[in-house]
Amino acid sequence: MAQGYSINIGLNAVDPHHYAGWDGQLQACEADAEDMVSIAKSQEFSRVRPFMTKDATRAAVLAELGEAASVLQAGDLLLFTYSGHGGQLPDINGEESDGLDETWCLYDGELVDDEIYQAMSKLKAGVRVFMLSDSCHSGTVSRVAYAALRSSGSLQLLADTVQSTHHSERRFKEMPLGIEQRTYRDNKAMYDAILKGLPKEDPKLTLKATVMLISGCQDNQLSSDGVFNGLFTSNLLRVWNGGKFKASYPTFHRRILRTMPPIQSPAYSIIGVPSREFERQVPFRVN
Repeated sequence: MAQGYSINIGLNAVDPHHYAGWDGQLQACEADAEDMVSIAKSQEFSRVRPFMTKDATRAAVLAELGEAASVLQAGDLLLFTYSGHGGQLPDINGEESDGLDETWCLYDGELVDDEIYQAMSKLKAGVRVFMLSDSCHSGTVSRVAYAALRSSGSLQLLADTVQSTHHSERRFKEMPLGIEQRTYRDNKAMYDAILKGLPKEDPKLTLKATVMLISGCQDNQLSSDGVFNGLFTSNLLRVWNGGKFKASYPTFHRRILRTMPPIQSPAYSIIGVPSREFERQVPFRVN
């Protein structure tokens, strides 16, 4: 019988000592992670590992991914979720078309996307991974769009649209550009060592597992925080409807997409070994 393993990360703040004095305050990210924990428990996952704010360190998350790789067998399901700020670092391996590596802002430092996929490359063939990222994963095109919006005054219009649509003040889950640059400069030796230590080839190409990723927005958009949940997680939970949703993963994505405003469109992708069988299954279902 297949087993489920859930790693659920939510950060309402980061350590300002690492992030150039910025504490990255958000409101609903821990709640997002707690709701993912609840879903995992309702689906009888055998291991559920939450990491909230100060506990969501680079070492702890990477160690947990390593533990998952040692435990999970073909047919098992890893639910791997993140809610928090997205950031960027210079791509010194030359594999990113925009010259930037995407990151998750963990409490004591950024976790590079390549590190995540390198850890996942240790998963055995046949392992299923359902990955959810309620964060901004903004590449160069996003920076251009963001600057254009800000200079035209449209960014305020975008924020007003989100506020008026959802009747609450929203924050975007994007690491400010100035903070992003200072954080890298202040910790350059650390990040350069991490980036130089990664394999030259794209770690996504060496995955033996099937990784299904639904991210909170497109590369040229911003993910929105909320009062009770992030905008993406809130709509995901609405579609999930306490487990009443019984269709496939692609249908799950389309239903969530339908509930979202035009300014934030969740993306769906398969990384690693394609599996139509996995895609046809009910989301979060272990067996």
